[in-house]
Amino acid sequence: MKFRFLVLFVLFFSVQSFAQKTSVLELINGASSYKIPVFERYNTVYFSIDAFAKALSLNSYYNSAAGKIELKSADYTVKFTAGNPFITLASAEDSRTNVYQLPTSTYLVNEQIFVPLVYSIEPLQTVLDKNLVWDGKYRLVLTNRSEAVKNSGVTRFSAFNISGITIEEKANGTLVRVESNKRIPSYSSEFKDHVLTIIFRDVNADVANISEEGPGGLVKKVNVKNIGKDTEFKFTLGKDYTTSEVLNADKSNDILITLHNKVFENNEVNEKNKSKWNFDVIVIDAGHGGIDPGAIGVGGIKEKDVTLEIALKLGRLIEKNIKDVKVVYTRKTDKAVDLYKRGKIANELGGKLFISIHCNSTPQKPSNAEGYEVYLLRPGRTKEAIAIAERENSVIQYEENPARYQKLTDENFILVSMAQSAYMKYSEEFSDILNKQMEDDLNIESKGVKQAGFYVLVGASMPSVLIETGFLSNYHDVAILKSEKGQESIAESIYEAVKRFKAQYERSLNSE
Repeated sequence: MKFRFLVLFVLFFSVQSFAQKTSVLELINGASSYKIPVFERYNTVYFSIDAFAKALSLNSYYNSAAGKIELKSADYTVKFTAGNPFITLASAEDSRTNVYQLPTSTYLVNEQIFVPLVYSIEPLQTVLDKNLVWDGKYRLVLTNRSEAVKNSGVTRFSAFNISGITIEEKANGTLVRVESNKRIPSYSSEFKDHVLTIIFRDVNADVANISEEGPGGLVKKVNVKNIGKDTEFKFTLGKDYTTSEVLNADKSNDILITLHNKVFENNEVNEKNKSKWNFDVIVIDAGHGGIDPGAIGVGGIKEKDVTLEIALKLGRLIEKNIKDVKVVYTRKTDKAVDLYKRGKIANELGGKLFISIHCNSTPQKPSNAEGYEVYLLRPGRTKEAIAIAERENSVIQYEENPARYQKLTDENFILVSMAQSAYMKYSEEFSDILNKQMEDDLNIESKGVKQAGFYVLVGASMPSVLIETGFLSNYHDVAILKSEKGQESIAESIYEAVKRFKAQYERSLNSE
């Protein structure tokens, strides 16, 4: 992947884009009708609470400097704040305050506060002591609590947890967002006969508002139904589907589903161009270097020195014994290499496997923590994995332009890693082979295969893993990591895993 990808990545998440479909909401109150400004974003309708208050002549107070507005009745006060995902509803009778946490934010546009309509109905009904009947689009009817809506062309709004989905086609897969106003506690999934079934627990969906036809690409059709307290999604998928992931969206109750494509498309793999997929280049990345020492362990041992020795030993084994594979090093000496450049080197030289070698550590030294870990590029699932990724990513402080990197939250992480995710199947296969090989060969405990968001792996468009070869804060691991024999053993174990993976990779390629 070229350097421009990282530039686009930074621009995408540092510049606030606000693409929206603007329209008006018809607010009906008895014989009167009002036009309220609205916009739609990610299938959620936002309306101007300022215009709503003025149309109904509500007792309100708007503080433009603070971006706050209060609507008052004799019994309640409701408060909205621009850019704040909370609505507060205070009772005048007993001074109690209820807080509604929105799954999205509110916005300040043209000096008006816009709030998500679907999530604002309940507190507004409480303040007004009226029913707000919404048709799910651009019509809202105000009625008395005892009245039914007659001949209005709308039905009473029911606050479903899942209000809709959006589907975005990416170069190497599809991103599905399930919009929910409630945290989804758990799910189960199954893939059979080209249908991916996902059941979300303890939530219901507005089935009528979710389109059954897919946009094309991987997703051909979407069927949704509520089963008791749960919701079942059935995605009919194309033949190029391989794997999927389900993740919680960052700072939201929404769910993100990634659907991955095959790496080798049928129209790409043929006798004429199959050679470009040949397993002919391995990229070995020795972590840290130069001004960046990495972790410093007991006895003053430096991570940058250990990783370089293991990388060079591994490279020599491959060069000597696998003649048809070229070895590329991101560094062969004690020099600093920016994280983004490591992936750039791998891509430009046609890497088919990227191995980043590191050492772990703990803040307190010495410690009992020990063992090696193999990491895949995914959002971290444990506090420990997240902490390790944050430590490894902190090396950007030594770079000239650390601003090029943005925090890998679950949501933006999944967007920027879609290109690499096309190779996730192969990354998983190699990580499994490597973990088992090291477990058999080494006198170092296996802590298993894990996942975390490492910047160094983001740009590498090929199967990729990061190895934490042991803890520099542990005397047992350090004795192995600093010795010539121990480094040679680790290199030999990784080499054996590479040999096995190469054979498996080539069988897979030939079967495409």
